[in-house]
Amino acid sequence: MRLESGSPIPAQTAFKSYARAETVKNVAQRLNETGIQSARGEQLEHDDEDDVSPLVKVRSRDLITTTQQLAILVESGVTLAPALAAAIEEERNPTLRAVLRKVKESVEGGQDFSSAIAQFPRVFNATFVALAKAGEKTGALGSMLRRAAGYMQSEYETRSKIRSAMIYPAIMLIMSIAVTTFLLTFVLPKFVPVFESRHAKLPKITVVMLGISDFAVKYGPAVISALGGLAVAGVIFRRTKKGREWWDAFKLRVPMLGMVTKKVALSRSVRTLGTLLGSGISVLEAIELAAEIAENTVVRRAWLSIKDGLIEGRRICDCMKQHAIFPRSLVQMVAAGEETGHLDAVLERTAEFYERELETTIKTVTSLIEPVMIIVMGFVVGTIGLSLLLPIFSLSRPA
Repeated sequence: MRLESGSPIPAQTAFKSYARAETVKNVAQRLNETGIQSARGEQLEHDDEDDVSPLVKVRSRDLITTTQQLAILVESGVTLAPALAAAIEEERNPTLRAVLRKVKESVEGGQDFSSAIAQFPRVFNATFVALAKAGEKTGALGSMLRRAAGYMQSEYETRSKIRSAMIYPAIMLIMSIAVTTFLLTFVLPKFVPVFESRHAKLPKITVVMLGISDFAVKYGPAVISALGGLAVAGVIFRRTKKGREWWDAFKLRVPMLGMVTKKVALSRSVRTLGTLLGSGISVLEAIELAAEIAENTVVRRAWLSIKDGLIEGRRICDCMKQHAIFPRSLVQMVAAGEETGHLDAVLERTAEFYERELETTIKTVTSLIEPVMIIVMGFVVGTIGLSLLLPIFSLSRPA
């Protein structure tokens, strides 16, 4: 970097600027080496910074990548504001780019990073904010961002596994409903004039299926409207406090699916608790955030009850024994972690165990659901087909 004579920029400041530029350049190369692709060279449109709502939401995948970039930059010695500027330049998602601009403005205005990101609760959840706050207190913001990225990656992978596992059963259910509706409302009514013209004596199974078909044709729209109204009423009820409690308890009691719901809630809350404790956050605050992240009222109440027990001076494992939602094995692991003083590491390993068990449970449940749905679909279609074929066979016989 060459300075002309008479330049108002002091040599020391110029050297620092040059060093910072070299650092960012090296970090950009490191980002590419780690597989995080740079968006430089693409002409990105400048977002309107004043149009960012606090309730805006972005994709988890984009936030994970951006957090990984920030962690690498901060750990490489780049201060927070230039790191945010580099992340903004690399970010392809216009919504997240606008959010990062707002965060950068707040940081440059003297606000803490944790307070700046707390303005966007639907982008940066309470766990992310808590990790950022812990990083600021300990002076290890880079490692905390890396921990936050790892935490979000685990959450994202768990949700993706559940979503992928439910795709095939959902398609099968939709196909079953569509085929049954088509046969009852379109195919069966076509044969009614044929049977009436031949004065055929219909088997009982055919009479029953024709009755169902006639009901579906006449009252189908009314039934669909009523079901739609019940669904809307159910959604409204579920948003109430009592409705949410009832629904969360019901999900835990559903055969097969209840196991998945329980393990999802436990793996999320246990991982959150382990991550936060390993970051130096107090036990009471960590348990409160773990209760929030569980997203199940039953599990949340259990964690908050444990928090109350800790305030009274009891141990976590002793409090957990009073709640059936926590498996015996989890209580024993927590007890071992408390005795050895490595509760955070024990909880993180336990979360990994639950995530592997969750994957196995999902595969088991889906492997059971698929044949059941195929059998049910075959039975319904076979019954309708049989109700058509029996009268046709009787009509085709010579008198």
